Amino acid sequence: MKAAVVHAFDRPPRYEDFAAPAPGDDELQVRVTAAALHPIVRAFASGKHYGSTGQLPLIPGIDGVGTLNDGSRVYFGAAHPPYGSLAEHSLTTRAFTLRIPDAIDPSIDDASVAALMNPAMSSWAALTERARFQPGESVLIQGATGTAGKLAVQICRRRGASRIVVTGRDPQKLDELRSLGADAVIPLTQDRAALVEAFRDALATQKIDIVLDYLWGPPAEVLLDAIAQKGLDHQTRRLRYIQIGSAAGPSIPLPAATLRSSGLELLGSGFGSVSLDRILASLAVFFQEALREPFRIDIQTAPLPDIEKLWDEKTGARLVFLP
Repeated sequence: MKAAVVHAFDRPPRYEDFAAPAPGDDELQVRVTAAALHPIVRAFASGKHYGSTGQLPLIPGIDGVGTLNDGSRVYFGAAHPPYGSLAEHSLTTRAFTLRIPDAIDPSIDDASVAALMNPAMSSWAALTERARFQPGESVLIQGATGTAGKLAVQICRRRGASRIVVTGRDPQKLDELRSLGADAVIPLTQDRAALVEAFRDALATQKIDIVLDYLWGPPAEVLLDAIAQKGLDHQTRRLRYIQIGSAAGPSIPLPAATLRSSGLELLGSGFGSVSLDRILASLAVFFQEALREPFRIDIQTAPLPDIEKLWDEKTGARLVFLP
């Protein structure tokens, strides 16, 4: 079969022949029709993701859309390294497939489903499984101008958030987030002192209950500085801070006083902190919501043979490859 194949962690995958997968016990072979290039896919292909095994060669891709041998159309999670989803065929398990109805909104085609599920899972599972979100709570989304952040705004609004505050660097994209449901924006281009004050004002006036952080790194340091309390006469408010992505940096210094002086609860959300069966359960509920009323997402499709030249391309849309 043809597939995108990674031979070295510091080079893009090449489109070439690769031995077709043979399903083992409890495995299913999928004929792939669409698979997206998510940030986590690049992280695995570079060997930098905490879930990477270091095994080479490998086919990248963690999920996709395709058909099973019985003809059923499914969303699937790739299950058996080295067979990722960026190939003509992949492997999955019955437990990590969602049946896609034949009669659905035409805007939810294979490419749309492939693009949508992973970035949507990042906030849906974080809200459901880690933050235990309740309608009426307020949310601050750190780094909301990317695909996952834009979906997070829509998901928070759809699930009944009372207030949604978003951060980002691009003024045009921040304005766009208002049309998706954001109530207030905080530009990250301000100097540190001004940004700390902007965060403190949002935390106090918007009464933030949950932070969804796609950035980490320096922006998280500033936000945590704003969360830290000085003096002994303040009233502590519970704040669930959910760490989802690290687009701005993999680590931060965290003063002990930040935890002791506030109602901060610092949690992570991702593979490992949420079990695969709970992730799938969250995805199933999200997918039903998407079928009821589609979410807005920008998509760019390309043939899989173009993967090497498009691998490092930065666009505002989620790139989906069609084998």
